Amino acid sequence: MIRECDVLIIGGGPAGLAAAKETIGAGLRTILLDDSLKLGGQLVKQTHKFFGSEMQYAGVRGIWIPEKLLEGVEGNPLFTAFLRTTASGLFEDGVVTALFEDRELLKFQPKRIIVATGALEKTIPFPGGDLPGVYGAGAVQTLMNVYGVKPGKRGLMVGAGNIGLIVSYQLRQAGVEVAAVIEGMDHVGGYWVHASKIARLGVPIRTRTTILRSLGENKVTGAVIAKIDESWRVIEGTEETIDCDFICLAVGLSPLVELFHLAECEMRYVPSLGGDVPVRNASMRTTNPLVYVAGDAGGIEEASSAMVEGAIAGLSAAKSLDAAIPDFPAKSAQLAAELAELRCGPVGDHIRCGLAECTMEGLL
Repeated sequence: MIRECDVLIIGGGPAGLAAAKETIGAGLRTILLDDSLKLGGQLVKQTHKFFGSEMQYAGVRGIWIPEKLLEGVEGNPLFTAFLRTTASGLFEDGVVTALFEDRELLKFQPKRIIVATGALEKTIPFPGGDLPGVYGAGAVQTLMNVYGVKPGKRGLMVGAGNIGLIVSYQLRQAGVEVAAVIEGMDHVGGYWVHASKIARLGVPIRTRTTILRSLGENKVTGAVIAKIDESWRVIEGTEETIDCDFICLAVGLSPLVELFHLAECEMRYVPSLGGDVPVRNASMRTTNPLVYVAGDAGGIEEASSAMVEGAIAGLSAAKSLDAAIPDFPAKSAQLAAELAELRCGPVGDHIRCGLAECTMEGLL
């Protein structure tokens, strides 16, 4: 059986839920696929309060935002969500296949597809990196904020981007000691508001520093770190042993883009956005006119930006299907302005530069 719908959204994180809110509001039959046990994506782990504007739920903790995005969506007869379902194929005729619980093949025939698959955590190789006790930051957040399990008593955080800083703060909130946050660059990559919070708690942030190896035979019992120069070469004589029972890697994310390749969308490698990303226009439409992109699948940013991009993609997909949308120009302009504000200033400079390489109005 092939299930037909107006819009198929792949990914139930902030971008996917924001897109669904717009397509349902436009009166379109919408199906959402997500491989998790519940909707929300990374938001289900985010216990900190968001900042930005009212539209990005400033002052609201991430774990509460999915409920707000689902208002008017969940329970609506136009909306169907398939959880524990992984999109596995996208064919020339627009048919999308998916696996439910890795045992049942489902088929969908949408008129438009919004890919909001998010991103995958990067890692770095080092001796002992496969020992029990070496985690990605997402795994640590899942253990603590979803299941209430501490990853250990004393950890070493590798990476001083927003994720590394936020997870370090959450570890301290849970009573876990953070020996240090180390960062290979010569500056903190995340927002200073997050860095200041952990600094006030006595957590040292050490730049131009990398991990050389973990210690232990059957599990992590420590780590060896060292200073590096501007060419990322280890400076002799700076090796130092850190006492810890787990290591948390927060070294970046890579967009999940396999479905764009299957859809034969034009792709660009943009390092500042995390890797390969689809070319798109301001409406979030890719070079395949049936496929739209939103969130980290199109470039690594914050959840606030993902929600706005999801809203733009949902609104644009609905408009392309001739849905009746009152004040469409005004709403589109408001969303574009919200997104521009989130990306303004020196912090968003690399995002703006990266998007300039893959946003091509004249191509679409």
